[in-house]
Amino acid sequence: MMNLESYFERIGFKGPFDKADLETLKNVHMQHVLCIPFENLSLHCGESNTLDLESIYTKIVRSNRGGWCCENNLLFSWVLKEMGYTYTTLGSRVFNSLKNEFNPAESHLINKVTIDGKAYIADVSFGVSSQIWHPLELISGKDQPQLPGVFRLVEESGRWTLEKTGRRPFIQNESFASSSLIDKRLTKQVYSFTLTPRGTDHFLETSQFLQTSPQSLFTNKSICSLQTPIGFKALIGWTYSEVTYNYQEGVDLYDMKDIPNDEIDKVLKEKFSLSLKNKHTPINNKASYTI
Repeated sequence: MMNLESYFERIGFKGPFDKADLETLKNVHMQHVLCIPFENLSLHCGESNTLDLESIYTKIVRSNRGGWCCENNLLFSWVLKEMGYTYTTLGSRVFNSLKNEFNPAESHLINKVTIDGKAYIADVSFGVSSQIWHPLELISGKDQPQLPGVFRLVEESGRWTLEKTGRRPFIQNESFASSSLIDKRLTKQVYSFTLTPRGTDHFLETSQFLQTSPQSLFTNKSICSLQTPIGFKALIGWTYSEVTYNYQEGVDLYDMKDIPNDEIDKVLKEKFSLSLKNKHTPINNKASYTI
């Protein structure tokens, strides 16, 4: 029922996969973030998300959808297993910029991959500007440049923190210059985690909370984002953004506009290759979220 080559077709990966090495992992990781959106649109279509792996595979691979972290990264853990990698699933706490602290629950699922005695963090589903394009070596304090910016993992007393240093945003449409979606901090904390292995059941309660609570980010914002070869694109509520990394030295270009209700489905189809079965109701209430 679940076929690795069908997954490769979904992400447009055509390279060899007979070796469970770092180069192959980097290529598959990159293709995933370029082809499969980070999105929570099911919650705004009267549907629900699940942690059942076969259902996730059907949604993302067969139905050409995206998903949020527990879907994308759980699917990716299956890919790692099928490809012969040694991996461990971990839970992380996302940084809340409104409260200036990490959320208490481990709501974000990631994978640690070990290759030739070295450990790496693989994460194909954070989205927008904090999305890593390639796995990060699990070494404290080392700058690891990628096109989105400079990532680093910092360890203190057994807890690891992912940080990113980016570039100054240039907002092309001045009416969005003060948008709450814009994070003007050059360096930010993304999430923190320990190396304690987590099973799927660890995320069940949090997954339910994120789908149903009025305090959840995901009930307050409809989100769809996808990495591009030069940056990323995102639809948050009615606001569509295309971001070009390093448009000028030290500057990222943000092209933002609002989309009329009757054009939302067209944008999802043309920009993200998504066709939703049920009616999607956009929402963009105030919450701790920046692109």
